[in-house]
Amino acid sequence: MKKLIFLLVLVILPAAGCHTSGQNYSRLNDAEGLMGVSSGTGIDKPVTIKVLYDNYVKDERFQADWGYSIYIEGLDREILFDTGTKPEIFGSNFRTAGIDAEKIDFLVISHEHGDHTGGIPVFVTFKKDIPVIIPESFSASFKKSMTGLELDPLLVNEPAMICEHLYTSGEFDYQIPEQALVLDTRKGLVVMTGCSHPGIVRMLSEIKSSFKKDIYMVFGGFHLMDKSESEMNEIIKGMKGLGIVKCGATHCTGAKQIKMFRDSFGEDYIELGTGNTIILN
Repeated sequence: MKKLIFLLVLVILPAAGCHTSGQNYSRLNDAEGLMGVSSGTGIDKPVTIKVLYDNYVKDERFQADWGYSIYIEGLDREILFDTGTKPEIFGSNFRTAGIDAEKIDFLVISHEHGDHTGGIPVFVTFKKDIPVIIPESFSASFKKSMTGLELDPLLVNEPAMICEHLYTSGEFDYQIPEQALVLDTRKGLVVMTGCSHPGIVRMLSEIKSSFKKDIYMVFGGFHLMDKSESEMNEIIKGMKGLGIVKCGATHCTGAKQIKMFRDSFGEDYIELGTGNTIILN
């Protein structure tokens, strides 16, 4: 049923797309698909996350640089989430990871900043003509640039299913429009963030409320570089108060802030870094 709903969205909505600056764009609008999250048991097979771009490096065959990108495989669709900053570094890391671009079904962009979108021009040399899932409030110029690169903007406003077990959080209402990815697993939700500009605790709280299921794990950029120790203690307390069991912080989180997460979560802390692979099962 979930697959059927998703196919209907892609087939029907282009005719009733979102009108932006004279351009019609399709909309990913599948709130009914969330019904399967609270009632279902979640995915029952391993999902692999490969970190393609990060400030830190885990595998010396890869290059580290300010930015973020991950690749998700093991679902019935394969997903590229963000593309880092520099096209040449993204391209090099992508090739080193040995990813078959032809298997990628969707490009998902968390927010409209260059450290998450910079690799798109080189990505389209690997594969074109696939949907790029972006928040509806992205600028008209960005949407137009995607069509110019032969990508098909698919706009997001509310939480929606991308493929079975994987969802967008929907667009968070903030001065920097942003979305996260949400994976439904048997242990609970796994939230994957880009930069968390709207606030990581706020985002997690809204996701838990929307999806009506506990969050087991969160990882990605949290944008906490300017937070004091006391502010960080409150943020960590807030995350644990939401039931978060495992956490991995990187990119724009800040080095001191990452250490606080590592110390607080202990064995349940997830190390990231370019070249690292995370197996979710």
